[in-house]
Amino acid sequence: MKILLLNIDSKIPNLALKKIEKYHLDRGDDVIWNNELMVTISDKVYVSCIFDWNKKKAEEWKNGADNRYIGGSGYSCDIVLPREIEEVKPRINLGFTTRGCIRKCPFCIVFQKEGNIKIVGDIYDIWDGKSREIELLDNNIMALFEHFKKIWGQIKKEGLRLRENGLDIRLLDKEKAKILASIKHYDYHFAFDNIQDKPQIERGIKILTEVGIKKSCFYVLVGFNTTFAEDLERLNFLRDRKQNAYIQRYHYKSGEKKYIALSRWVNQFHLFQGMTWEQFLDRKENKNYKELFRKEPQ
Repeated sequence: MKILLLNIDSKIPNLALKKIEKYHLDRGDDVIWNNELMVTISDKVYVSCIFDWNKKKAEEWKNGADNRYIGGSGYSCDIVLPREIEEVKPRINLGFTTRGCIRKCPFCIVFQKEGNIKIVGDIYDIWDGKSREIELLDNNIMALFEHFKKIWGQIKKEGLRLRENGLDIRLLDKEKAKILASIKHYDYHFAFDNIQDKPQIERGIKILTEVGIKKSCFYVLVGFNTTFAEDLERLNFLRDRKQNAYIQRYHYKSGEKKYIALSRWVNQFHLFQGMTWEQFLDRKENKNYKELFRKEPQ
């Protein structure tokens, strides 16, 4: 049997497609990746669409055929993998040990798609036993303290270096911070989505600094329910405390030019740490952005 996998828009390894790949390889099938010329001669075609602006592109692959399967959060939150495929463990050093979240943030689909947080595995379901790095995609692992402690303990035991998808700084205390500091890791990621969370962000940065984690990266949501002035307030708050930030636009096309300019300052950490927003706009190559902000009030 020939199996075609089409990854429309995921830049990191697509976990759902990797599960499908392993499921079919274990059964002796031939698996082909992203070769559009194979569509008409493949026995099954799986299409993954992560972002909703690519939904129409994904639907074009269906074309009335009953052997073509489309899924992904950008296509439908109601379509899930069959249990026998969902339970496959690809062990590609990237994956989840929990699914779901305790939060119901209005801009996020995780709770809608996965429900409340639950344990689905540990690092030995993800790690190939060889790599010295592992990446966790969990959405809110510190909400399950004993599991969080177990996972960080496994990472420490195996001497791995961790990348993670994001942690909830509102759940941070000194004990959790010490656990975070106990392993090798890339910069930890937190979120600063609401200006009202500033006191909790301040408290969290202080706790992290006390255990030796002096710099983290904060996702900053823009284009949802904040003004541009509030976005700058959050960013300058982080910059003043020597933290990095990463702009996340609520919708890819929301405030396109305005947020492209902001992203080019913020998401290049050396620029964000090295100059103010005003200094960034004053650079010769950014004169078009400066003109935009002169015409459009912030």
